[in-house]
Amino acid sequence: MHENEPINNPSLLVNRELSLLEFQRRVLEEALDDRNPLLERLKFLAIVGSNMDEFFMVRVSGILKQVEARFMGTSPDGMTPPDEMAAIRKAALNLYAETHQCFNKKVRLKLEKAGIHLMDYGKLSKTQKSKVDDYFKEVVFPILTPLALDPGHPFPHISNLSLNLAIVIRDKKGNEKFARLKVPDTLPRLVPIKRSSGAVRKDGTIPFHHYFVWLDQLIVANLQALFPGMEVVSAHLFRIVRDADIEIQELEADDLLETMQQNIRRRKFGSVVQVAIYDSMPADLRTLLIENLEVDHNDLYVLQSPLDLSCLWQLYNNVERHDLKYPHYSPHVPKAFREIALAGDFFDVIRQENILLHPPYDSFNPVVDFLFAAARDPQVLAIKQTLYRVGQNSPVVEALLEASEHGKQVAVLVELKARFDEESNIGWARTLEQAGVHVVYGLVGLKTHSKIALVIRKEGDGIRRYVHLATGNYNTVTSKIYEDMGLFTCDDDIGADATDLFNYLTGYSTKQDYKKLLVAPANLRQRLEALIRREIEHAKAKHDARLIFKVNSLIDPRMIELLYQASQAGVKVDLLVRGMCSLRPGVKGVSDHIKVISIVGRFLEHSRIYYFLNGGKEEIYLGSADLMQRNLNHRVEVVFPVESPKHVHYLRDEVLQAYLKDNERARVMQADGSYKRSIPEKEDKALDIQDWLMRYRPK
Repeated sequence: MHENEPINNPSLLVNRELSLLEFQRRVLEEALDDRNPLLERLKFLAIVGSNMDEFFMVRVSGILKQVEARFMGTSPDGMTPPDEMAAIRKAALNLYAETHQCFNKKVRLKLEKAGIHLMDYGKLSKTQKSKVDDYFKEVVFPILTPLALDPGHPFPHISNLSLNLAIVIRDKKGNEKFARLKVPDTLPRLVPIKRSSGAVRKDGTIPFHHYFVWLDQLIVANLQALFPGMEVVSAHLFRIVRDADIEIQELEADDLLETMQQNIRRRKFGSVVQVAIYDSMPADLRTLLIENLEVDHNDLYVLQSPLDLSCLWQLYNNVERHDLKYPHYSPHVPKAFREIALAGDFFDVIRQENILLHPPYDSFNPVVDFLFAAARDPQVLAIKQTLYRVGQNSPVVEALLEASEHGKQVAVLVELKARFDEESNIGWARTLEQAGVHVVYGLVGLKTHSKIALVIRKEGDGIRRYVHLATGNYNTVTSKIYEDMGLFTCDDDIGADATDLFNYLTGYSTKQDYKKLLVAPANLRQRLEALIRREIEHAKAKHDARLIFKVNSLIDPRMIELLYQASQAGVKVDLLVRGMCSLRPGVKGVSDHIKVISIVGRFLEHSRIYYFLNGGKEEIYLGSADLMQRNLNHRVEVVFPVESPKHVHYLRDEVLQAYLKDNERARVMQADGSYKRSIPEKEDKALDIQDWLMRYRPK
């Protein structure tokens, strides 16, 4: 790449799939980091496992379809599908190897020293073997269903993410046969053996030792019980990942709810995109799997133990060792909401001033309280809300149900196409409908990703609209671990925009212009591009010009080209991009003035913040949209202005500037797409932004 090279050159873009794998590497770094508590390091390994499963189910499956169709077009960075698959396989295998090495050579050994023992069956004591063998006989054996493979028994269907044993057995005549056995996913992957107490510590406490054995090893040790009269020759573990990306033909679907249910069922039967095995599996069994699962030999991934890293969630969630986890953090409750708890009125407080929330540093409870207050207030006439991912046992949904019971008009857009939350959302949609709530499922061809709640209240002779807008989901569980932002306001223009937005979502409105909100696909792209171009004009006029964007992903080619233009004009561009980033920073003559930082830590960075210096008349926007084609073109997104000087100061000085000074969790992106840890200079104080935001909350 040379100075004055055209900025639409594919070589100036990082491949999105390889960038996503780079993000998984940064997650792995947290597992490798001794500064993190031991069970938290285990959790990061489980996250890598879950993320990699999703990567293959969604991203790799799409590329494999292109390869199968012999599609030879190129991605924005110039790679053909076969090129992408070759690069992905190499990077994924390296990442898997490093992840398993971290588990087996580092974390597992430290768990052992801490009294958490992940035992191999062969190393159990006689007493321990007796206990787990009894568990096998009483619990495991009745569940198991071995399936033969012969002319009378075709190769059985193997479900997505299932762990299986390929078993070779020999009859009395010496004939070898093949059977497949699913390791039941209804039982713990790590079977707990009764814990025992150790020696008394100096402080008088008695440490408990936790013992576990791998379920697949327990089954293998007892296989003979499943094949009486036969000899078990060998058993080899394998795991498959299937295409789980749902395709919806909405225009042909009379009932979107029913269509989604059918698609979820189909997901279990998608084509196989990965077969994970151990190196010990012999060639003939590998060939048998390749032929019967209809995969290419390149889809076979030889990995170390365990094949399903996501099973490590079990230990993190079930082992009660708080000394091995992050210290408990109690979210801050802003002063305005503390006053409400004493004697105030929720709506009166919002009328006095806009209120900004920053979970998980601030409590998410005020959002739930706001909805319950609206449900119970006799002056409230209607509540309208979008729901994307709300999770199980949702108090947000309970508030909406209560509002309906109290005779409020309640309209809810439930996004059925929220990937991997479809089943949960279908359930909530049916529950809300049965309670008399007006439920809509989104727009044809668009996924509704915006986060907005509108409360319409009768006040005097008129009505007033109260709005909550956010960067993250209405999910009380993830609000404790996802970093997000939300705003309460009764601003008249935003209220009017919210009404227009819901008319667009639930009716036939085609409104394209909004007073204050930036809405995709109506005007968000055009407005963001105009705001960036305005900053370019400031730079050309020799004024200070600066952009600071905090997003999850930056892969939209048009936006990247515009940011390159901004850099060439002299605009200082700071990008806080947690995950995928296709922009290459620091390229001479192209992106000299662009810096890209990724923060990975205890909390998942999820808020989207857009800062424009604007010649000193700063503007800041928050919202649900990343800089991706899908967000800007194919989703309903809402980005909203932050206008209170107090909030602008907080976001600029105590959030964005602090993020840019982080030298503990920050990784700085290089022009080749790799990342380097930010290391404090001798004269600099160490700054971990997440720790800092936990300790210093606005009064």
